[in-house]
Amino acid sequence: MQADSRPPSSSMSRRRLLQLSALAGLGLVGGCGRGSAVQLVYGRGELPAAWAKRLPDPWRAQPVDGPEAVLKARSAALMQLGDGWLEATALPQWQPFAATESVAASELWEGLAPEAQAPSRLFRPEPAPALAYPWAFGTWLLVLRNRRELVARQGEGWSLLLDPSLREQLLLPSSPRVVIDLALRQLGLPPGDPASLADPRLGDQLGRLRRQAAAFDDRDGLNLLLSGRVEAAVLPSQRVLPLLRSDTRLSALLPESGSALWWNLLLRPTQTRELPPLRWLLQAREAPLISRLLAAGWVPPLRRELLASALSSWPPAVAALLYPPQPLLARCTSLPPLAPEQRRQLQSLWDRSAP
Repeated sequence: MQADSRPPSSSMSRRRLLQLSALAGLGLVGGCGRGSAVQLVYGRGELPAAWAKRLPDPWRAQPVDGPEAVLKARSAALMQLGDGWLEATALPQWQPFAATESVAASELWEGLAPEAQAPSRLFRPEPAPALAYPWAFGTWLLVLRNRRELVARQGEGWSLLLDPSLREQLLLPSSPRVVIDLALRQLGLPPGDPASLADPRLGDQLGRLRRQAAAFDDRDGLNLLLSGRVEAAVLPSQRVLPLLRSDTRLSALLPESGSALWWNLLLRPTQTRELPPLRWLLQAREAPLISRLLAAGWVPPLRRELLASALSSWPPAVAALLYPPQPLLARCTSLPPLAPEQRRQLQSLWDRSAP
């Protein structure tokens, strides 16, 4: 057979080069492109851009539309979830954080505040290992728009939600569990005590609170408040605090009885062999990044002394909302996943209190 006499091509055509460049940009070819990226999957708006863009190669931050989509991301090496979604997951779905590079994973936990220890174990008792890294936390705040007379009565605490002038001018959280927590605090009942749910006053109090609400929507609640469609809202601190310096119409209160805590977590799925980028995780505690996170309302749950310098640049009243004083923080409680019987009990209470 006669050999092919055509000379080997020494270069690609311009069209082929353009095709490969386009594919590389989409991550569809191998090598150093995004096709070989290690993904941190997060809900859109739930991870600060200033931090995400510092992820080291080969990590990439991949936003998706909401927690449901995060949980469906089978290729993720890290997942971001709020603590309210822990009930939708199973413990075998996660594996512990591990050491990588020259940084020991223990450095992550050494700086955490005591309140962060239980969420890191997904609320299992000690000595269970840490399955989640709680990188941000906060409270629920009562936010008022142009209601200085109610601000002057802040000593009344969460009972302000029942003021007659707020009837159908109040927006409450979409989570029934958080609303029940508010009703417990109005009555002075310990939110974490199972006996509190059996108090005969709770059903009536919860019904009164629900009748005040124009809507139950904390996701779009800030927009409704800013547009003047409601005059008060109970919102997670992260969404409110960035506006307090610039919008003089708004006042935010954390009553002395405290509130539920919200947690933002990073979890490591069992199917991944990738080790978490621990140096990147630790950057969230360091200047100048820590100041940018605080300005966006994201507060790392670190020991108080580690945040003192960054908080000192804020007005004292706002700094106390970012990181409440210890006596007040001690009255704030996390909401661990519910056992089936607890879930049925809360559902029954919610159904009975319907307006």
